[in-house]
Amino acid sequence: MRVVVKRTIDLIVAGLALVVLAPLFLVIALLIVLDSPGPVFYRADRVGFRGRPLRMLKFRKMRPDASGGPLTVAGDERLTRLGGWLVRTKLDELPQLWHVLRGEMSLVGPRPESPGFVERFRTDYDVILGVRPGLTGFTQIAFAREGSILDPRDPGGHYVRALLPQKVALDRLYGSRPSTRRDLQILLATIVTLVFRQPVAVNRATGALTRRHGGPPSHKEMS
Repeated sequence: MRVVVKRTIDLIVAGLALVVLAPLFLVIALLIVLDSPGPVFYRADRVGFRGRPLRMLKFRKMRPDASGGPLTVAGDERLTRLGGWLVRTKLDELPQLWHVLRGEMSLVGPRPESPGFVERFRTDYDVILGVRPGLTGFTQIAFAREGSILDPRDPGGHYVRALLPQKVALDRLYGSRPSTRRDLQILLATIVTLVFRQPVAVNRATGALTRRHGGPPSHKEMS
């Protein structure tokens, strides 16, 4: 029953959001074209539901000649002028509503991760990949300012050592305790984080969501 309710909510909300936000999509697409040459969208290779490949759709935020690792740090030189704003507001993720409508993703769930990172925690992902990946979830809230947390000197290494294990633990917690009530709490916390710019802490043991006092931790505190 919970699965049916969750899927129904996904269909209704994603469908309405795509219609209502269509003008915003067009404005962003136009700004991307005007800001730099290249396509409007790009696809990131991720591991999806039950291990299926997922080519996750995003608005392009980097220059067409950008190269380097998959992680984006604060002040990343590969970002276009518009791309920096898209990253800060998370609007680059909006096209994933299409994946929600198709049933490849859900509004709430573990964030899809890159294949190489999934292989590092294969046993944990046996649980995590048992639920549909989400547009938002525990990790989106706990690491809403991930770009400013990552050590710019070694973002990949810092991510694997300090952030990824915490993300895996949170995603496994979500996957092992699915709940419609928890999904609604996560959606509300996402609004508080992204719209009102108020940091929300996620309890690593229980998943409880509370207002975080003070700013997000720095990369030195997370190392």
